[in-house]
Amino acid sequence: MWEYLIYVCFIATLGSCVILRLLKLNTKWDRSPTCLVGKTTIVTGANSGIGFYTAQEFAKRGARVILACRNITRAEEAKIKIVEATKNNNVHVRIVDFASLKSIREFAKGINGSEERLDILVNNAGVIISKNETTVDGLSKSMQVNHFGPFLLTLLLIELIKKSKPSRIVNITSASAKYARINVNDLNFYSDSLISKITLLNYANTKLCNILFTNELSRRLRGSGVTVNSVHPGIVHTGIARHLNATAQQVYECFKYLFKTGEEGAQTSIYVALSKEIEYVTGEYFSNCDIAILPCTANDAMLAKSVWNRSAELVKLRENEYSL
Repeated sequence: MWEYLIYVCFIATLGSCVILRLLKLNTKWDRSPTCLVGKTTIVTGANSGIGFYTAQEFAKRGARVILACRNITRAEEAKIKIVEATKNNNVHVRIVDFASLKSIREFAKGINGSEERLDILVNNAGVIISKNETTVDGLSKSMQVNHFGPFLLTLLLIELIKKSKPSRIVNITSASAKYARINVNDLNFYSDSLISKITLLNYANTKLCNILFTNELSRRLRGSGVTVNSVHPGIVHTGIARHLNATAQQVYECFKYLFKTGEEGAQTSIYVALSKEIEYVTGEYFSNCDIAILPCTANDAMLAKSVWNRSAELVKLRENEYSL
């Protein structure tokens, strides 16, 4: 019996490795010729991985790039690398901690007070957490960093984004959203069960919320000159798993050569932020530089509205703080 189970696990692992390798080799690269001189962009979690390469691409095209990061040391190091690689000195570090709603509000206030425009916002910052952690706001750290934070930040900056039209919002999500099981009445819930940790259920729930938020925001902004789309970057080797336990991190590291690099993983977010051919496309879900099929639950318009309303309550978002 045990020999059979081991054999099945081996075959499943081998098959997964082959699929991951094929997906990596099939990565499409953004070839958009878009110039960003005179444009302002913000990339959250831009000190490494997908965020770093997205920000670097924007800088290469002449944009004013704001690296929205939690760790000032790593952010400054990323800034130096981007400036050296692109010869664009218009790269700036602004500190924001998505585990603090106060920090998000202070960051948004600073941007609204100092920036004349915001042409592209890429909500890239995210985390995978293997234990139930609570933020200073009493919210699940997993849900706050991955969903509540970007939700609040985007709406606090929305007037500046609208003023800069045509402008774009790109929300980084994941195909794992198809495995989500959210309860709107308990949106802040974190499952601490072993099976939830193995299946990354809590992470999947946050990623479904990203897509639902994208869909509802795009509906509310239709005709405003602002497009909002969500992006699945693929399975990428980044620092997102840094909060996993030691065993999970070792497994993650064993497979890293099968995953996309940060630069490869950034291609779809770059494409959605810049491509002229999707200039008017909004409310879509992209993967590998193309429109992909949404997870079934993500098509639920009523669920999207409910998640929006509950999220607004949990982050204490007041109606006078934003305008759609």
